[in-house]
This record gives sequence, C-alpha cells and structure tokens, in this order.
Amino acid sequence: MPRPPDCSPSATDPQVRGERVLLIDDSQAINQLLRARCEDLAGVESESAGSLAEAKALLAQDPGRFFAAVVDLNLPDSSEGEAIDLVQAHGIPAIVLTAHFDEALRERILAKEVIDCLLKTSPHEIDHVASLVRRIHRNQNVKVLAVDDSRAFLSYLVKLLQLHRFRVFGAETGRKALEILNAEPGIDLVITDYNMPEMDGIALITALRQQRPRSDLAIIGLSEVGAATLPVRLLKSGANDFLPKPFLVEEFYCRVIQNIEQIELVRAIRESAVRDSLTGLYNRRYFFEMAEKLHATAQRRQITLAAVMLDIDHFKRVNDTYGHLAGDRVIRSVANTLACGIRQVDLLGRYGGEEFCILLTGFDRDHLAVVLERLRSAVESTPIAHEGRSISVTISLGATLVLTEGVQSMLDRADACLYRAKHEGRNRFVIETAE
Repeated sequence: MPRPPDCSPSATDPQVRGERVLLIDDSQAINQLLRARCEDLAGVESESAGSLAEAKALLAQDPGRFFAAVVDLNLPDSSEGEAIDLVQAHGIPAIVLTAHFDEALRERILAKEVIDCLLKTSPHEIDHVASLVRRIHRNQNVKVLAVDDSRAFLSYLVKLLQLHRFRVFGAETGRKALEILNAEPGIDLVITDYNMPEMDGIALITALRQQRPRSDLAIIGLSEVGAATLPVRLLKSGANDFLPKPFLVEEFYCRVIQNIEQIELVRAIRESAVRDSLTGLYNRRYFFEMAEKLHATAQRRQITLAAVMLDIDHFKRVNDTYGHLAGDRVIRSVANTLACGIRQVDLLGRYGGEEFCILLTGFDRDHLAVVLERLRSAVESTPIAHEGRSISVTISLGATLVLTEGVQSMLDRADACLYRAKHEGRNRFVIETAE
C-alpha cells in the first residue's frame, strides 16, 4: 500500500522505534523460513537466536532495535516459556510458536499477554506470523483513541492497544475525545463506550461523523448488556462496529485489526491514484498535474520556481551486487530522505526508476544550493541496512531556475544539468540560472 514517507521522530530515529524482529527458535530451518517470510511479506529485517542464551546476548546489545519477537515455546535451555518473559521484560511484544498445543496450554500462553500463539508445523501459520509482524510494524504509525468514563476500564483498553504497538490516546469524556481528535490529526480508530455522563456514545459518534466519514475514521461502540436495540442504534449513529462488554480479548483484537485494515484499504485505493507504490511519493502523472498548477502560479505571481532532476549514482551496481530487493530498499530510503529534506509546500515525485523530480518556489541560486547540498549530504550519510550489510549510495542533482513556458521544458533543462553533474564525477549538483 503506498503511503507518504514518514518524517516524524519515531520514524527516523532508530532509538525511538525498532525496525527489526527478533526470531528465537532452535530450528535453523524455521528461523530461515521466518526470516524470508518476514522480509517478503512484512518488508522488515530480522535477527535470530537458537537458544535463550543467544537471545539474552542479542537483547543485551540494544533491545530498542526490535519492535516484535517470534518466540519458540520450547528451547534447549528453556522449556517453560522463559524466552517469552525475557522479551516482554524488554517491552517487546511476543508471538509464540509451538510444535503442538491443546486448549489448556494455549490459554496458559495467552494469559502471558502475548500477541498470539500459533503452530510452527503449518506453512499457513508461518505466513500468518509474517502477517502479524507486518501488522505490528504498521501499528506504530496508527493512532487510536479510546473513550470510557471508567478510569480502570480505559486503562485496560489502552494497555491492550499498546501491546499491539498502536499509538494510543485516552479520554474519560466525550468532550475530551473531541478535543483530542481535533488536536491529533490522523487518528484512524475510535473505540468508545456508550454509557458516559454529559455526552453518551451515540452523541459522541454523531459528533465525530460530522467531522469524519466512515471511510476515513473507524468507530467501534462498546456497551455492557442493555437494550437489545442498542447495537443497532450505535451502528445507525455512525459506528462501524459494536462489541459487548466484557469481551474476549482475541475478538477485540480481531475487530480492531479488521476495522483498521478496512480504513487502510480505502486509503490505499485513494492513494494508488496519486502515489507511487514503492516509495509513497507522488507518481509521475499526479506530479505533473500538480506541477502545472505550481508553474502557472509562479508565472502569474512572478515568483521564482526551481525544477530539480536527480538520480541515484551507480544504481545498477546496487541491483547487480545486492539484488533487486535491495535496490527497492535503496529507492525507498532515498525517497524518504528527500521527502524529509524539503518543505511541505515543495513538490516531490518519482520520475521513474531511480530518478526523482522536485519543484521548489521562492529560492534564489544561493538558497537553492543550500537545499541541494543538504539533500546530497543526507543521502550520502544515510546507510541502508540489508541482510546484515550496510549499503551506501550517493545522488547527483541538476536544477534550473529558468522559468520556461512549461514544466516539461524546465525538467528537460534540469536533466541537462543532471547530465553535467554525472559527467563531472557524480555525487554533486549543477544549477542553471537565468543570467
């Protein structure tokens, strides 16, 4: 699903957000299979341990690099689930694998507040593990608002959601919930109780729907046993789903994930029309659509407009040396670095392959040079991790400040400057001015 690059501190600082999954299993074959599926399906790298002792050694180095762990219940030096306790002690959610279990054992494992317990003997379950890993990884960017006037139950909801790595906000009243929703853009899910003073769940849902449609915000209504028509009333007022209290934790998670993924699906359909599927940047068609408007504004208001073309130096070597999966990862990393290095008002798109294009307004040559050097330096100093190795790349940039009659002609001039930068040795920029 194409998503705009995330430039928040949690996305760019490895100390804030883990980017790897820890695999703990005494079977090397299982670890290799999990590693491959997590990379293919979830797009994340992993580190593996074959015993409790090896897991302790990995976690002693830097536990913050892990956002989740897949843990075998029985290890050579741990037959009672000590590895589960180990990763949870470091605040890492655990997905448990076992060769066999009955309902009693499953209940005992789930009581440890793990993500799930699955059989490792089934290929389908291994794929499900990778799907859970992908979901947990994505959840770090998903905001959820929980609303309940009972402080104890609200704390319980928050704890359940944080276990799955959601970014959670809590409110004890409907009015406070509305304040949070207005202050925190991007909340995808609201879970609200019905029985609340001042503003009950139906009133809150009605108010929420005046601001956000079903396709943009999912709402799950909660209530203890009451009138038989209450679920229908909540749904008719705008809720996407209903869950009675008390609920089974597994059902709670199923409904939360189902509603989140429905919102993501609708968003993906919208974004696919304008976003590049690999990088999340604007695709070429939408870039040109917006660029023509920006160009017309620059002509009308007589403001400076810079067109920039850039590409990744020696990109074919990356593909030939590390493979196309590594090449895709490099393109995504460069795209994110570029997006985080320009202003929100600037226009950035993927032109094709390893090429990118940018339009910026209001810069003279000296200030544009500062921006281009910042981008060049940022890419050069941002290594990309792939299968235990570090890949470093550079970019070359060409730019023009000559406001021609159309966007394409400006990009053609910028491309000529890019060619000069390549010819002069790469890892540099060339700027054309009107003088």
